[in-house]
Formats: sequence, structure tokens, C-alpha cells
Amino acid sequence: MHFAPLGDSAVMITLGDTIDERTHRLVRAASRRIHSDPPPGFIDVVPAFVSIVVHYDPLTVARQQRNVSTPHRFIVEFLRRRLVDLDLDNLGAVRTVEIPVCYGDELGPDLDDVARLHALAPEEVIRLHTGAEYLVYMIGFMPGFAYLGGLPEQLATPRRKTPRTAVPAGTVGIGGRQTGVYPLVSPGGWNLIGRTPMKIFDIARDEATLVSTGDRVRFRAITRAEFDEIAAR
Repeated sequence: MHFAPLGDSAVMITLGDTIDERTHRLVRAASRRIHSDPPPGFIDVVPAFVSIVVHYDPLTVARQQRNVSTPHRFIVEFLRRRLVDLDLDNLGAVRTVEIPVCYGDELGPDLDDVARLHALAPEEVIRLHTGAEYLVYMIGFMPGFAYLGGLPEQLATPRRKTPRTAVPAGTVGIGGRQTGVYPLVSPGGWNLIGRTPMKIFDIARDEATLVSTGDRVRFRAITRAEFDEIAAR
């Protein structure tokens, strides 16, 4: 593990240098351990692909630990002791979330481009995309945006040269070796292949985000009529 300051009130802990499932499990195990036994002044822990950031209040640390040289050094030593012997096999039950998607046409304007790039029929792109199971490696970029690993190699597609200024909420895209769903209207440079009528982020729900780090995701193809029916609920 490598510990580094991130400003004066956070520590970044790097747990690996490749995006893979073992490093992902390390990230989840470390986050779980910190949540269960947080340091003084703890505010939040934010997991990413190969690292976590622990936010803390340095004034609280200084008040409670008057004999420490710096709050940063105290937090690093606290975390170093707590993060030994991480259990990678006890991370809780795996949840699988199914997301219905209407592919192509105005809801997925880049589907044909992706198909041509890989010398595939659009139907084959849909078959491959819905046939895989994806792992939520992290939530980032905006509230509820899940970076999903597990995209079939045949569908890996570079981001578009010119990003769009406004991608509709619910749009499913491919960017490099990853796929994901835009939870809110935002700019974006991924290749847009479809859209889901489900709300990926809804502040009114008990759990605002539809998926969380560590979840599994599967996509299910639906017709435009099914899309409109679900969207109207």
C-alpha cells in the first residue's frame, strides 16, 4: 500500500496498479474495514479503480490527539495498522441488477458506427452487449455513473473525437474497454448505443444510485414500445 497526502485533509491509499478484480476486491475490503473502524475525524472514504481516498477533519485529529506531530502522519499510521490482513472473501452478498435497454435509432445513435467499426451487424453488437455480465468497479464522473468492466473485446471502441454537449439521462455508451449508463443529462464522448427508461440516479429514492461498487449488471434488450411503457410508469 502506498499512502500519499491529498491536500491537507485527505489521504490517498493506492492498492495496485492494474484494473482487475483482485485489486477491486482489495479496494472494497479496505473501504469496508475503514467504515467499520474509522480514524478520529473521519468524514468519508471514496473508492476508485485502484485506490481509495480517506477524508478527515485535521482539526478534530489535532484536538483529540494532542501529542501527534501532524494530523496527516497520525491518520496514515492509524490506517496502516487497520488495513493489515484484509479479508477479500467476505465482502457481502453479490447483487445483480438488470437494466432494460432499447438499442439503436435515436436512442442509440452510434450503434451503427460501432457495428461498422468492428465489421458486425447492429444485432450482433446488441447480442454481445447483452450477453456479458459487468462488474461495477467504481462510481464517478457524476452522481450514479458506474464504470462497468467486462465489455466483450469485440466491442472495445475508442471515445468519439468530438464529444456531445448534452447526452440524455439513461443513455448507454461504450468508451474504450468499458460501458456505462449516463445517469443525468451531461456532456459526454462515449459511443451511444441505446437508452434505458430506468432512473439510474434519483435523489428521492432511499438509495439514490441504482447500482453500487461491487454490484453485477446485466443489460436486457427491449423494444421501443416497452421502453415507452416503462418510462411512463
